[in-house]
Amino acid sequence: MREVLRADAMRALVRRARRRGESIGFVPTMGALHEGHLSLVRRARREHDRVVVSLFVNPLQFGPREDYRTYPRDAVRDARLCRAVGCDWLFRPSATALYPLDFETSVRPGDLAARWEGAERPGHFSGVCTVVLKLLHIVEPDVLYLGQKDAQQAAVVAAMMRDFNMATRLSVAPIVRDRDGLALSSRNVYLNDEERVRAAGLPRALLAASRLARRGVRDARRLEAEARGVLRREAKPQRIDYLKVVDPRTLAPVRRLEGRGLLLASVRIGRTRLLDNRYLIPKRGAR
Repeated sequence: MREVLRADAMRALVRRARRRGESIGFVPTMGALHEGHLSLVRRARREHDRVVVSLFVNPLQFGPREDYRTYPRDAVRDARLCRAVGCDWLFRPSATALYPLDFETSVRPGDLAARWEGAERPGHFSGVCTVVLKLLHIVEPDVLYLGQKDAQQAAVVAAMMRDFNMATRLSVAPIVRDRDGLALSSRNVYLNDEERVRAAGLPRALLAASRLARRGVRDARRLEAEARGVLRREAKPQRIDYLKVVDPRTLAPVRRLEGRGLLLASVRIGRTRLLDNRYLIPKRGAR
């Protein structure tokens, strides 16, 4: 595995590979890697001749009171993990390399970014789209790999790629969960032991709503109430930022499941914000 620090060097490596007829898979990360990230790298490894992983904590997607400075970082460990799962090139640009002092252009996403995380974290998706667009122009991959845990992020990035006529294809992989069901996240390290036990109530709450939908319940309020009840009993969150049944394509809230729905959730356990989601697939018939 080769570590690459400069954008021009990264682009040169990729273009030489393309002249040899090799395909490129790309996994963007902010480091603090876990099995969810590594599963994306393994998938890219199976499907491509070359695999690029980026390691960049993007300041543009953090708000002024968020955890940019304290976000977990361990570049040595991340490099070791990437090497072990078959990464060819680990791209580690500095903030000043991607955002020089005269940098002034950013991406403004549309309505998909306005709700949920966009409402909780103003400017977040502009930062996400800006860095992803820059990385795609540098790496020029055949396929970009993202995880379903950040479902809204994947939808916003997909819309940006479509709107800018990007040649890269997006592949969204299923959520990777711990044994107790909690979705893997770099921020899980913020949880203390007691909070970590409570956090497992979040996936159980979503699963309860999913089971209710499979029994034929289509009313979104009933499904949300089921999830909210389990969440409050088992996770005892300090705050529920949102817990909503939405259309998987538009992310707009729905009153009733007419087909597959998506239950989005963000809660705070202690000082840690946790995101999760689960598809709701109703049984035929309705109540």
